[in-house]
Amino acid sequence: MYTIEWKENALRELEKLESSLARRIIKKVDELSENPFSKDIKRLKGCNDFRLRIGDYRIIFSIEQNIIQILKVGHRKNIYKR
Repeated sequence: MYTIEWKENALRELEKLESSLARRIIKKVDELSENPFSKDIKRLKGCNDFRLRIGDYRIIFSIEQNIIQILKVGHRKNIYKR
């Protein structure tokens, strides 16, 4: 079982989304704590972060020991910009 930590900017992005989408994202992130290496997860190129796909939205997160840290939440057209 993994512990989930949300970065402050990821929480701010989540609050901007409509409530039904935010609930869907939170549910998927909770499922992530049970199995962070499911089929929807892909490692990002050039760094050690991962992404979770939820429709047109993406969750960028990192895994260190037993902690999953949610770094970013956003639409797929904006999420990968640095």
